[in-house]
Amino acid sequence: MRRDGPYWLALQVALSGSLLLLFVLPIVALFTYAPPSRILAAWNNSQVREAIGLTLYASGIAVLAAVVFAIPLGYLLARRRFPGRAVVESVVALPVVVPHLLVGLGLFLLLLPGAPLGKAMAYLGIPVYDTIWGVVLVMVFVSAPYTVLAADLSFRAVDDRVLEAARSLGAGPATAFLTVTVPLALRGLVAGLLLSWARAVSEIGGILILAQVVYPGGPYGGPVTSTVSVYVYNLVQQGDLPDAAAVSSVFLLIAFGIFLAVRLGERSGWLPWRRGELAP
Repeated sequence: MRRDGPYWLALQVALSGSLLLLFVLPIVALFTYAPPSRILAAWNNSQVREAIGLTLYASGIAVLAAVVFAIPLGYLLARRRFPGRAVVESVVALPVVVPHLLVGLGLFLLLLPGAPLGKAMAYLGIPVYDTIWGVVLVMVFVSAPYTVLAADLSFRAVDDRVLEAARSLGAGPATAFLTVTVPLALRGLVAGLLLSWARAVSEIGGILILAQVVYPGGPYGGPVTSTVSVYVYNLVQQGDLPDAAAVSSVFLLIAFGIFLAVRLGERSGWLPWRRGELAP
């Protein structure tokens, strides 16, 4: 059978279409179960907006943490050879496969008041349990590995000859990194950060243990609330499936709008690269 024949194309369409249906049908079910009037009512509900606002705020802090900590680690793994590198790569990948209830339990035990880190956090005046810091901590744990892995692959794809040319023109290591390496790897870095954001906003297991309810404190001065995933979980536990579907639909529309904006930015040139290109 020829690979470019009609049967080969039909097989690709059938397999790809099946996966797309798996992606789309549950979303259609949500919007079908919650009529537009209920979705609008959910958007007008102040408690829903507070939960969504907290989720976006905490996930934004988690993404910022990924920029500060995960990208340098990805660069280190991509461009440096050192003893124990395989161990570090395995540790980075571990949060991707560990059940996140176990993550929450581990963080909960790590930060107990009698534990060394718990004492240090108390001394610094940074409460974790039932605060935004607890939410952010869980989000960073489960989401930052995606940025590390994407940064590793993106930095590996940068041609060494380009860096050598920049250094031959007098660019120091920091200058070459900021003006050559980062622009060439930018599309992959942004993709990793988007994956990290998506994973952060969808987290629930660890948050249920560490910060199921979020009280004002630190950088969060809003009312008592929870993340949107916990909010929906509580509605399901109460048997309120229509409202759970409505709140889920509202957040899905927001997330879809964000990803669509990125894709349109790629196609229109708003973003500093074109779709499919590594370089700006």
